[in-house]
Amino acid sequence: MADDRNDADRTEDPTQKRLDDALKRGDVAKSQEVSTWFVIAGGALVLSAFAGTMVTGLNATLRGIVANAHQIPVDGRGIIAVTGRIGVEVLAAVTIPFLLLMLAAIGGNMIQHRLVWSVEPLKMQLGKISPMAGLKRQFSKQSLASFAKGLAKILVLGAVMAVLLWPQRHRLDGLVSTDILGTLVLAHSLTLELFGAVVAILAFVAAADYLFQYQQWYEKQKMSVQELKEEFKQTEGDPTIKARIRQIRQTKMRKRMMAAVPEASVVITNPTHYSIALKYDRGMNAPLCVAKGVDAIALKIREVAKEHAVPIVENPPLARALHATVEVDEEIPPEHYKAVAEVIGYVMKLRTAGRR
Repeated sequence: MADDRNDADRTEDPTQKRLDDALKRGDVAKSQEVSTWFVIAGGALVLSAFAGTMVTGLNATLRGIVANAHQIPVDGRGIIAVTGRIGVEVLAAVTIPFLLLMLAAIGGNMIQHRLVWSVEPLKMQLGKISPMAGLKRQFSKQSLASFAKGLAKILVLGAVMAVLLWPQRHRLDGLVSTDILGTLVLAHSLTLELFGAVVAILAFVAAADYLFQYQQWYEKQKMSVQELKEEFKQTEGDPTIKARIRQIRQTKMRKRMMAAVPEASVVITNPTHYSIALKYDRGMNAPLCVAKGVDAIALKIREVAKEHAVPIVENPPLARALHATVEVDEEIPPEHYKAVAEVIGYVMKLRTAGRR
C-alpha cells in the first residue's frame, strides 16, 4: 500500500500518471473547511435573500389558521388537511433555499477537484481497524493540525461573537417584553451580522487549510526512484525488452538490405566508412536507395556487391552526403540528381564497353 512506503525514500515529484491514478482511487486533495465555508456562505445568502419571503408566507398561513381555528374540523380528516396544507407551505418556502444549500455543498467540492466516482474508499482496509494504526493516526501531523485548527476556530469565532453581541446586550435583555415581530427582526439582523463575520473569518481558514491539505496530499503522492523506474517500465516498456526489439528490427532490416544489394545498379562508397547502394531502371523518377551503412555494414555491402558483380564507385563526398540525406527505400534528394546521374552514366558506359 502507498501509506506503507518509507517517507524518506519518496524524494521525487509525482508523475502525471501517479496523480491520475490517485484521482481514480478517490484520493484527492480535499479540505472540509472549504466545503463548510461554501455551505455557511450559502446559508448566509439564503437567509438574507429568502428569510423575509419565507417568514411572510408562513406568517400569513399560520395567521389564517389561527384566525379561523373555530372553523377547522377537529376530526381525523380535518387535522390531516390542515397538517397537509402547513406541510405544503413549509415545503414551498424551503425548497429553493434547500436547493441552493445543496448546490453550495457540491460547489465546495467541485472547486477543489472534479467529480470522482470511485468505490475504492468504500473497500475494507485492515489498516483502518488496526488499534496501532488508529493510535498512530490519532497522533499524526494531520490529527494534531486538525485539533489546533478546531481550537483556533472556536476561540476566534467565540471572540467575534462576543464582540458583536456585547454592544447588543441591553437590547437582548429587553426581548422578554418585546413582541414576537420585534424579536424576529432583531434576531434576523444579529444573525446576518454573525453570518457575515463567520463567513469572512472562515474564508481565511478555508484557504489556509486547503493549502495545507494540498501540500500533505502532494507529499503523499511523491515517489521513490525505484517507483519511477517501475512506472517507466509499465508505461514505456522494459528498456531491456525495447533494446532487444530494436536489435531484432535492425537485424531484419540488415538482411533485407543485403538481399536488395544484388539488384542495385551501383554502390557508391567512401572506401573506409560509407556504402550506398542505388537502384535505377528506366521509367523511375529518381534512383532509389536500397541499402546503406557505415563501417562493418558498409564493408558487407561492398562484399555482396562484388559477389554479384555490382559496380562499386568510390566517391567519398557523395557517399557521405547521400548517407546523411536519404533513407533506405527512399528516392535520392533532387540536389544530388546531377552527381548521381554522372555516376550512373559512367557505370552504363562501362557496361556498354564491356559488351563490345
